[in-house]
Amino acid sequence: MEMAKASDADKERFRSVVPEHPEVVVKPMFGNLGAFVNGNMFAGLFGPTIGVKLAEADREVLESTERTVPFGPAERPMGGYTGLPEVWNEEGDGDDARVRAWINKAFEHVAGLPPKAPKTPRAPKAKTP
Repeated sequence: MEMAKASDADKERFRSVVPEHPEVVVKPMFGNLGAFVNGNMFAGLFGPTIGVKLAEADREVLESTERTVPFGPAERPMGGYTGLPEVWNEEGDGDDARVRAWINKAFEHVAGLPPKAPKTPRAPKAKTP
């Protein structure tokens, strides 16, 4: 499975369209970036593609009216996420406004979900002689 890497320009653009909110955390993920609220990812970057996690009704609207793409590796796209149209990467500032609008919808949706529980550390496996 090939993991697309985001360029520095892709990462800069992603950071510029993610909401500036005290609860938002942007962190690296497999050479890309993810934007989280309450421990849940609401937007991510996979190569140049931005993916968002939307409420079902919003996802249906986006996917029925725009040229969305799968989000994640082609062999195994991330379920529940929709890749924003690749053409929006090339069309200029007006499309950043559209990207921000969909990312904000994703933020609002995921911020309303229960916080992700922190993982409990596993006990070390016993060594066999």
